[in-house]
Amino acid sequence: MAARLMKQCTCLLREAARLIPAVAPVGQLRLAGVACKTLTSSVTSVSSPSSGSLTELLGKEQVFTPYPERQEVDHLIEKATRPEELLQLLGGDHSLHHNHLALILIRLSYVLSEKPKEKALLIEDARFKQLVRLVNHQISSVWHGTLVKLLRSLYTLALPQTSKELQSVEQEVRWRLRRLKYKHLVFLLESCVSFMREQHSQELLAELLMHLERRWTEINDSRTLMTLMTKAGHLSESLMNRLEDKCLELVEQCGPDELRKVLMTLAAQSRRSVPLLRAISYHLVQKPFPLTKGMLLDLTYAYGKLSFHQTQVCQRLAADLLPFIPSMTPGEVARCAKSFAFLKWLNLPLFEAFTQHLLSRTQDVSLAHLCSVVLAFARLNFRSEQEEQFFKLVHEKLDSMLGSLEPVLQVDLVWALCVLQQVREAELQTVLHPGLHTRFLESTSPKDQSTFQKLVHINSTALLEHPEYKGPFLPASAIAPSPSSSSKKTTPLQKELQETLKALLGNTNQGSLEVATQYGWVLDAEVLLDTDGHFLPLRDFVAPHLAQPVGKQPLPPGAKRIAFLRWEFPNFNSRSKDLLGRFVLARRHVLAAGFLVVDVPYYEWLDLKSEWQKAAYLKDKMRKAVAEELAK
Repeated sequence: MAARLMKQCTCLLREAARLIPAVAPVGQLRLAGVACKTLTSSVTSVSSPSSGSLTELLGKEQVFTPYPERQEVDHLIEKATRPEELLQLLGGDHSLHHNHLALILIRLSYVLSEKPKEKALLIEDARFKQLVRLVNHQISSVWHGTLVKLLRSLYTLALPQTSKELQSVEQEVRWRLRRLKYKHLVFLLESCVSFMREQHSQELLAELLMHLERRWTEINDSRTLMTLMTKAGHLSESLMNRLEDKCLELVEQCGPDELRKVLMTLAAQSRRSVPLLRAISYHLVQKPFPLTKGMLLDLTYAYGKLSFHQTQVCQRLAADLLPFIPSMTPGEVARCAKSFAFLKWLNLPLFEAFTQHLLSRTQDVSLAHLCSVVLAFARLNFRSEQEEQFFKLVHEKLDSMLGSLEPVLQVDLVWALCVLQQVREAELQTVLHPGLHTRFLESTSPKDQSTFQKLVHINSTALLEHPEYKGPFLPASAIAPSPSSSSKKTTPLQKELQETLKALLGNTNQGSLEVATQYGWVLDAEVLLDTDGHFLPLRDFVAPHLAQPVGKQPLPPGAKRIAFLRWEFPNFNSRSKDLLGRFVLARRHVLAAGFLVVDVPYYEWLDLKSEWQKAAYLKDKMRKAVAEELAK
């Protein structure tokens, strides 16, 4: 059987060699195609092959027009540097086929890519119009690769949206989408997506995205993946999900710059894909990639924007950035400090270097850069060894420019200075002036309410920590706690603490839970202890910390007012037992209001297993707080 098949194949090839001279030369590609078709035909056909059947096969093969051999006109098109050189080819003696016409259009768009005036003149040229019509008539014969470049060129040449020729090319591309190679689809997306969106070619764009998503398994290189993530990820949620899956497969092949692009894309789209972020973090830690300053800044920004905390990555970023600080601009320092603040990662050598670098370049530091750095320092509660010189620079900038800033930025900046205990009376007066706070008081947007809450904290700082400050203050009606202040979801630690306190107090008159103060802070619980350590009925006595006091009796001599403050995991710096600046300010205000503070951090509470242990823990904390006060 095998011998018979080989004999038939030999006869067919001999007959093909005899007939080829009679057929127009089509190059080696045609011969290979014929041989392949003939062999396939000989296997599948029942009848033996003949010269007639082979001739018929060669005739049918004409449907698949191969790309012809390079001619002189190809070199002329490639070397042309002026539109006139290309348009002259139409009237010459050159034998132009369908692809040549399309290539002339493509070259025209390249030559005029940065000449908008000449583009407008070219569109009105009669020869150009003739060229476009000729291409349109032969559009079905243009090869795939040339077709996608042609569409890009027509977009670049700014043909009108109503142009029949442009619509014809778009329609031809839509018809061929299923047959195009994946690289052609990616090229279309990379080069034409902005034109498609601007010129309202929404149907073509939608079909292109659909085909890219259906054939996502054909992606086999990181460059294609990066292109799709950056160009199409924000246009299709389902496609971006597929791309994230593919990125997990290819992440091992990615270099540092490609990992940076992935992270920046995720950050730009606010996509916190934890599996992908973990995989990227693993490779950044395990592989000794050489990271440039720009890469480090972008990586820090992306991790900060996505709030993805990975200890080893943060350690490497901080360590690798340290040698680059002398070459950083103040803007880069501000950006870097802000990113680490979002990550809640305080690296003391790095932040000390930030401070030193800014002090050494005071002439180049703008107020905007200082604002970002001060806000970052306040979030992390960072106190520099050179804070006196640093805040001298800050106040010099603020003296004349604080009032010119946006109201929200004024409040944020003064609030940060309150956290760092560096605020001055003039700065308090600027933000507590009725002309500024009225707009936030009357607003119902969450952002404005958050800003007003900071104003309440600033007001509390003026009341509790600056006795020499005479005003203005916020109106009493404005600082009354809102009903929504206690509507947040209860945490497990909060629930367990409340249950333990209820069991410990027994009588509800002996303490209060979730106490909203006029200082803008909510106490988890409040109790009164007499000199013998017994609970007193809380509601019978005056409470100046409440916006609406309930009791009238003065406190007995020696009585102690105790506040319970729980500290959850997000209240701390990453991998640290140091509170963030906001919560340091809260604790300071509560102490200044006359309370003894019982701190209940999550890492101590988690070690307590039984109810008896929890109750004993709180009792011991209260005794220690009272003993420390008496020791003073």
